[in-house]
Amino acid sequence: MRTALTLAVVWSIAAFIAFAGSDGSVTAGVLPLFAVCVLVAFAMQWLAFIPSWLLKTEKFYDLTGGVTYVVLMVLILALLPGAPARALLLAGLISVWAIRLSGFLFMRISSDGFDRRFDKIKTNFGRLFITWNLQALWVSVTAGAAMAAMSSAQPQPLGWPAALGVAIWLTGFLIEATADAQKRRFRASAKKDQEFIRSGLWAYSQHPNYFGEIVLWCGIALIAVPVLGGLSYLTLLSPVFVYLLLTKVSGINLLDAAAEKRWGDNPAFQQYRQATPTLVPGRPKPSD
Repeated sequence: MRTALTLAVVWSIAAFIAFAGSDGSVTAGVLPLFAVCVLVAFAMQWLAFIPSWLLKTEKFYDLTGGVTYVVLMVLILALLPGAPARALLLAGLISVWAIRLSGFLFMRISSDGFDRRFDKIKTNFGRLFITWNLQALWVSVTAGAAMAAMSSAQPQPLGWPAALGVAIWLTGFLIEATADAQKRRFRASAKKDQEFIRSGLWAYSQHPNYFGEIVLWCGIALIAVPVLGGLSYLTLLSPVFVYLLLTKVSGINLLDAAAEKRWGDNPAFQQYRQATPTLVPGRPKPSD
């Protein structure tokens, strides 16, 4: 019953996003192109769920998510009657981000051999299926503003919002990529489970990679906004959704709980937690 209710909520939100984002969208056959993309996002996760469940593995979960973004970008460009500059720009930015992040996460899980988030999920059919559906929703909502702009039947020339959006996206992308690289190097040299990262960008934020991701999606939304209209404006909730999910649901909460369990009795860790901003980078507070 719980699984069915959760899936009903996820699918209802996806249907609403598909309906709103399709306002002003070109059609692909009998359906708006935006709605087709949402359906494809879910279909890809459902297909990937099958080997994931049979093999009881999470190793290609993040990789599949990244591939889904790229497939949707290519799909829109392939089905558009033309290739407006805004569509090409958005497709390029999202594809670069998705390839880098999913590749990084795939290499990390290949090295570690597991993802702690899935310890109790991968052997539970209902919870694992929900998780794959949540990834489809994540892709649909986060890329929603971009897909609505790319599939718009009323393309507009690029202007200063696009230039500013690219600058914001680049800032967020560099922060996220740098933070991930710093943590990867740290984990390669640190004593397992005995040290925590507090250098580089991590000296100014406990989760700089998440901050970078939120910022880059703000840039994507700014690039998209000039061609949105009507209900498709609701897709601008994309960066808000990213923020809420990373800070309130599956990101910071889970990582902080795991860190507290691992280093909670370490005075240096507690001092770091108290002195360092949780998300937005800033000057660490002086220790007492």
